[in-house]
Amino acid sequence: MTGPLIPMGIIGQGWDLVIALLIGMAFGYVLESAGFSSSRKLAGVFYGYDFTVLRVFFTAAITAMVGLLYFGYMGWIDLSMIYVNKTFLIAAIVGGITMGLGFITGGYCPGTSMCGIAIGKIDAMVFTGGMLLGIFIFSEGFPLVKGIYQGYDLGALKINEVLGLSTGVFAILLIIVALVAFVITRIVENKVKKVEY
Repeated sequence: MTGPLIPMGIIGQGWDLVIALLIGMAFGYVLESAGFSSSRKLAGVFYGYDFTVLRVFFTAAITAMVGLLYFGYMGWIDLSMIYVNKTFLIAAIVGGITMGLGFITGGYCPGTSMCGIAIGKIDAMVFTGGMLLGIFIFSEGFPLVKGIYQGYDLGALKINEVLGLSTGVFAILLIIVALVAFVITRIVENKVKKVEY
């Protein structure tokens, strides 16, 4: 499946995986450049001394959101064709707590742990080993937790629809929230690090 800006026929489907690999390598480079291979930097968001993770992910979300809205407006992509995962409320809560605890304890998320492994971080290797073990245990024990995993199926929710907002209004509000978060987190970081204004 070619991207919205690549007309059919110019790049064949055989190149999709090559392009995905190159994008993945570029993404890994950006993660490493932002310091995301450091568990201290990643865990800093929970302890208040480094909010780089929050700012980077907010920026990525806003860039993707505005880009998709613009592509949709220009007719380059059909937004109604974008797949939205179903929301299973109990699984989302349990999964969020589990991943949050893992993030605080290990200092990595699944993607950044791979970044750490790429540059030889032993703690990232241990963290990833634990993650793979957890995946294996979950897979083997799935029949026992299937009810939790599929509990409270709310369907394919979109936040703007739940709030009763148009995509444009929601985009503007999210950008404002992000800008406010950037300012507040910078103030908190400076106070934690005892930086004078």
